[in-house]
Amino acid sequence: MSPGIRAIILVFPLVAFALWGALHVPEPDSRIPGAGEDITLDALPSLPRWAGADLPDFDRYQDVNEKKDAFFSFLYPRIVLANSRILIERQYLETLGRKESLSESEISWLENQAERLRVDEEPGSDEMFRRLMSRLDVIPPSLILAQAANESAWGTSRFALKGNNLFGQWCFSQGCGMVPQSRGEGKTHEVASFSSPYRSITGYIQNLNRHPSYQLVRDLRLKARDDGRFADGSTLAAGLISYSERGEEYISEIRSMINFNNLSDYDDEFRKVVRDNGTRELVQLASGSDETALLPGQISTETPANEG
Repeated sequence: MSPGIRAIILVFPLVAFALWGALHVPEPDSRIPGAGEDITLDALPSLPRWAGADLPDFDRYQDVNEKKDAFFSFLYPRIVLANSRILIERQYLETLGRKESLSESEISWLENQAERLRVDEEPGSDEMFRRLMSRLDVIPPSLILAQAANESAWGTSRFALKGNNLFGQWCFSQGCGMVPQSRGEGKTHEVASFSSPYRSITGYIQNLNRHPSYQLVRDLRLKARDDGRFADGSTLAAGLISYSERGEEYISEIRSMINFNNLSDYDDEFRKVVRDNGTRELVQLASGSDETALLPGQISTETPANEG
């Protein structure tokens, strides 16, 4: 691996949060690495039980602001969970990028990630690492919250209630989801069903991270990283031109929802957590038994003493 690509990988900050994907499920005695230690596959935690919970009944709220607060409070911990697991994957990718040679199991892990994220490059090559680093990354909470609210009618749509689908995601094999009532003649797509809202979030993040239509989302995110910034939802919304037939109108609507609901505050909360928490704390975020502990203001952002 060339010194140049190693330098690029090393300057990527240990940030990012998203998607369980094909991660190894650890044995009960798997260790949690301390600050400064390279993370290994068997150190990845199991998903907490609450990640499998169904969508609440948001129609029970008569007050609009109460409904919004409940919606955001339900989704935000799941976004933290999904994005923190991406951070762990990304850190492991950085670890492999620093190695002079890779084992068969490490090559296999890279191949699985490349297949999942649709990266067709030689396993272990500089170009594979470069492309995986650009795709194995987080989506800002504000963008996830705004699109979920928009696409699911604040968690009350038919597809959200019956299939935990918060983002209108499609699938293309018969029986994979629900047939849209407005599906045109000759069309075969269905609206995907998910086992939980959490799985809808991870599926949505994976979609933005690998589909050719959202290359601009990834380019804008990478540019922010290169500038030492955390990409915000309003900026990345520019890459959603293909998400809806309404194009620019849809982008404007998503940005308006972010601004009106002050969703950039959630991006700020993430930024603080990414900046201050070490590996041990991030692993704890990825496996927390109490979802309310992941709500804004509940996550400690004090730098541990042993991390300087």
